[in-house]
Amino acid sequence: METESEPYVRLATLRQLHRVMADMNTARSLADTLQTVADGVVNGLGYELAAVNLVRPDGDLVVAAFAGNAAADALMTGRVGSRASWERRLSMGEAWEDLRFIPYTEGWVLDEDDVPQWLTDGPEPRFEDEWHPRDRLFAPMYAAGGAGGELIGVLSVDRPRTGRRPGAWGREALQMYAFHAAIAISNARLRANMQRALVRLEREQQALRASEESFRQAFEYAPSGMAIAEMGGDQHGRILRTNDALCRLLGRPASALRRYSFSDLVHPEDIGTLLRTSAEGGRAELRFVRRDGTYVWVSLRNSVVADAADGPRFLLTHVEDIEERKRRELQLAHRASHDSLTGLPNSAELRTRLGARLCGRPKHTVPGPVAALDAAYGEPAAGVGDGAYDITYDMGYDTDGHGFDFGHGSDLAGGAFGAYDHHVHAVAPEGGADDGTKGLAVLFCDLDGFKSINDRFGHNAGDAVLIEVARRLTSGVRDGDTVARLGGDEFVVLADGLGRADAQDLAVRLRNEIIQPMRVDGRAVRVGASFGIGWAECGMSADDVLKSADERMYDEKRSRPKAHRRAG
Repeated sequence: METESEPYVRLATLRQLHRVMADMNTARSLADTLQTVADGVVNGLGYELAAVNLVRPDGDLVVAAFAGNAAADALMTGRVGSRASWERRLSMGEAWEDLRFIPYTEGWVLDEDDVPQWLTDGPEPRFEDEWHPRDRLFAPMYAAGGAGGELIGVLSVDRPRTGRRPGAWGREALQMYAFHAAIAISNARLRANMQRALVRLEREQQALRASEESFRQAFEYAPSGMAIAEMGGDQHGRILRTNDALCRLLGRPASALRRYSFSDLVHPEDIGTLLRTSAEGGRAELRFVRRDGTYVWVSLRNSVVADAADGPRFLLTHVEDIEERKRRELQLAHRASHDSLTGLPNSAELRTRLGARLCGRPKHTVPGPVAALDAAYGEPAAGVGDGAYDITYDMGYDTDGHGFDFGHGSDLAGGAFGAYDHHVHAVAPEGGADDGTKGLAVLFCDLDGFKSINDRFGHNAGDAVLIEVARRLTSGVRDGDTVARLGGDEFVVLADGLGRADAQDLAVRLRNEIIQPMRVDGRAVRVGASFGIGWAECGMSADDVLKSADERMYDEKRSRPKAHRRAG
């Protein structure tokens, strides 16, 4: 993990952390999962060394995986530390929520215990949070992901690449990683148990009965949701059996869930995701509906279970609650695309929305009728290119409002006019008068007199004005229109389906709203606003459109006397 200035964290860093967490859940065996957990600490969290200490059946902890140094790997892997020594370590030092940090000044008391460790020495720290080679940091992993559950192992980490003790973000990331590592290890153990049970199911009847009981307990007492559903036929996906964890997650009793299939429980927008999930080994992240009508994000994973050697097959579905992770992802995505002061879409999000409406080719040149017929019969297209038979067609529209073009993306040797283009092109009203054409209007707004408010009353008053202006702009547009803040005192409104007169009326209404007095810190202040109206057309870039609207705004600003600008 790269060094970040907290609390700001780059999306690239979050994606890297998400990637190593996803890798944990794709490992095929318990051994692969353990090694993936250790590698993820080094590759995703920014530590040079990491060890996974796994609780054995006798209670002691064994170094089950190591990452970061081949020599240390050979020295540490397979060595065992007593449970008493580990509990001593986890009870002392500084508690960073679930993490335990033992600074080098206190670590000397642990030198004589039997916990495997790598030790190097070094000089005294040069600054307060510098990492010392004898500092120790542990992340306990508990069953069911909580500190109240059974201890299943401990992550030991060392040598942050930053050379500093982790801050709030680093601690939160390591604790969250340990949470998901515990789930991955528990699931890997569960999968291993299920695979062993399935092998026994394929042998003799006596082994079948014994393994059915083992499977039942693994199913019923799994920490995350489990379900068995029909596979294939008209009733594909119908739920036959659920465990208590899934019933609690969805707030429904097992008897009620047996009346549904998974397609009945999924959010309407996620039906396609569910259908695209393959039956065996399929994985998806989607939303399930609870009894109270709310939705919860889950990770759904399928495997196939045979009822007998040649009997029917069923889907074994593992459902894991990922609501908290999704909530954090959505919050981080929103922060990246929205202005922190006003909550409006920021400059990057504005350009994304604007660019999504624009294509690079508003018009297409295709062969004329004679050339098209020649091409259809395999004859050379004589005359094409010399102007004799070339025709430039404007984009047409079908009865549903979808654009179509002749020849775009088509093979004229196989057909006359080719495929349909479903992109609806953005066009601008022609000329100065309103000719009835409806387009995507871009209103560039710059506040007048805002600097004087900052200078006289301070930036807090200026921020309050910007927030109020954002509120007035948002309340003055239609649902579906976009109000964004470019930065400073500049705002942009995207309003689709307007003619020239409509856009001018909208600018006047918004200006009249902005110039009304507003109360800031007990005093009445006023700002003016200058608007420039641009039009988005296919063939232009987002920056071209914004530049055009910006220039018109400055033309409008210069056209009014300076003394009158604040009054609008």
